[in-house]
Amino acid sequence: MSTTATAYATSTADDDRRQALQAFDDTKAGVKGLVDAGVTAVPAIFHHPPDSLPLYAPPQLHHEHRFTIPVIDLAGLGTPSGRASVVGAVRAATETVGFFQVVNHGVPEAAMSEMLAAVRCFHEEPADARAPYYSRDHGRRVRYTSNFDLFQSPAANWRDSVYIDMTPDPPAPEEIPPALRSVVPEYERLARQLYHELLELLSEALGLRRGHLKKDAGCLDGLNLAAHYYPACPEPHLTMGTTRHSDPSFLTVLLQDAVGGLQVLVEDDGGSAEWIEVPAVPGALVVNIGDYLQLLSNDRFKSVEHRVVANGAGPRVSVACFFRTYGAAASMRVLQPIVTGGDRARYKSATVEELLRHYRAKGLDGTSALDHFRL
Repeated sequence: MSTTATAYATSTADDDRRQALQAFDDTKAGVKGLVDAGVTAVPAIFHHPPDSLPLYAPPQLHHEHRFTIPVIDLAGLGTPSGRASVVGAVRAATETVGFFQVVNHGVPEAAMSEMLAAVRCFHEEPADARAPYYSRDHGRRVRYTSNFDLFQSPAANWRDSVYIDMTPDPPAPEEIPPALRSVVPEYERLARQLYHELLELLSEALGLRRGHLKKDAGCLDGLNLAAHYYPACPEPHLTMGTTRHSDPSFLTVLLQDAVGGLQVLVEDDGGSAEWIEVPAVPGALVVNIGDYLQLLSNDRFKSVEHRVVANGAGPRVSVACFFRTYGAAASMRVLQPIVTGGDRARYKSATVEELLRHYRAKGLDGTSALDHFRL
């Protein structure tokens, strides 16, 4: 085939894909709409390259592996020795796998169950009840969408989401869908209390005074709550629930149901990597370091890549609280590495707005947004 013919074929394929993406987006019904319509085959826009899928792409998921996701009990924080033990466990987790789970964290199981049930209720409402909330406008404080990066990513993910910007400027109650309206504010309050506690532990893990990350580093400005819904997939071997990525946040606190599918990519000192499962521990919340905290900690804390595999059993429901800076403060807040002990800065200084803008522009393409800011 000639160069001209090849270019034409590529252009035609790109145009066809763009039209298919637009047609899907115009339904305002998300992946759940496809499932409700009875699809038995995954549409081409959701097909991921074979070498990026879990069954084919090294590193493979190992059932017997060198790493585990630690479960840290916060019940011991009331005593000096207990707190020192928790800080040590947090330090070990954040410097190796970047993920840990917490129990006895102060968020009642009833609140977690109600939150998951509310998310499932919204996503399983009729499409015409969900459609008024569907938007790609990041200026809206409440937006329902399927794939925030639908038109940027190489392939769409089998997932729908509701994003709610809770702080510093929370939405009015009537902006929140009725299914979520009575549950989200209380869950957000409880999650934010836990976040404050975690920031103190992380400050101590860095060898800093307890309030450093909260006050001096300015990590308290914003919270975006993302309520994800992963419908059962008729051909889970062809697509992903969420492509590999790291989080544009200081810290992420995740509530997940019992379906499973969250995996973390962990590298050892020799550069060998493997995917490990984050098990669904009853009553636990999953905590992971975000890109902003890796930058602030100058690579001491690891914001590791993770993904969610598609499944045929679903639906899978999860609620991620992304703690990061929003609004006008995001364009002003400058993040720069905390350099100690004769080390050198590994990242250039950047505003949160610059970090987030780069993340959104590139989408979930399997690369770290931090690479763009590394010195």
